[in-house]
Amino acid sequence: MSLKSLLLAAATLSSTLPAAATEPAPQLHYRTADIQGVNIFYREAGPADAPAVLLLHGFGASSHMFRDLIPVLAQRYRVIAPDLPGFGQTTVKQGVAFDYTFDNVATVIDAFTVEKRLDRYAIYVFDYGAPVGWRLAVANPRKITAIVSQNGNAYEEGLSEGWADMRKAWDAPTPENREALRRFNTPDMIRWQYTEGVRDTTLIAPESYQLASAAIARIGVEPQMDLLLDYGSNLRQYPQLHAFFRQYQPPTLAIWGKNDPFFIPAGAEAYKRDNPKAEVRFLDTGHFAIETHGSEIATRMLEFLDRNIAR
Repeated sequence: MSLKSLLLAAATLSSTLPAAATEPAPQLHYRTADIQGVNIFYREAGPADAPAVLLLHGFGASSHMFRDLIPVLAQRYRVIAPDLPGFGQTTVKQGVAFDYTFDNVATVIDAFTVEKRLDRYAIYVFDYGAPVGWRLAVANPRKITAIVSQNGNAYEEGLSEGWADMRKAWDAPTPENREALRRFNTPDMIRWQYTEGVRDTTLIAPESYQLASAAIARIGVEPQMDLLLDYGSNLRQYPQLHAFFRQYQPPTLAIWGKNDPFFIPAGAEAYKRDNPKAEVRFLDTGHFAIETHGSEIATRMLEFLDRNIAR
């Protein structure tokens, strides 16, 4: 083959490659911010002037769960993923009293969005990230451009029988009922939450649940116990949240691991009750759907965001 033919073939091949394959991956930054005596650790990537997306993790996790999603979204969006107080690398400064309630966690994250100048942003909520995100939405409804809920509950019918011990503790917060919740914080139980309902557990990186357990060991179990006991407060705020859905009809994608032992599919379908335009997708996996179906979630989320909030 002549040199001219080789150059022509190379040019043809290059023109057929997707843009993402030829562009460098967005630089991911690991930063901290001092917010009301809490040192918030967060990951950030993407163009500073692009539409913003706030990623909120849940129990047994941290912003580490978004390690593969962030580079995909950051090609076109400004992506920020904080570790919530009590999780990951976020720490409460010595001498600062912090009560681990969802109201307080949301207050800190709300102040964090102000610090980061997130005047308008979409949210991805998962597990505990949902009640945090819901408080942000109710308090600042016009800031929310879109919602992606990955097993982030918003309706009481989404709670399985697995919440029985928690419900008992909410109704009667005795020392005995509180102590019964301690087992949810053990390494074995955290690993179970990653693997239950998963068809192929070899898809789950073990460091995911190991890092979550290490954070609990480092920070302490009591903050987690406090949050478990306070979770009942989220149900009492559901009416305000549903009113927000009805009034503002935010673009919503509920993408759900249908085998979740805690948040069942009925909770995803319920979004359509107050927001008929909500889109619901089910994945054949468990609670931590992003660990096994991250590529599909990223693809659907990017299409959803491009359709609803792209510039």
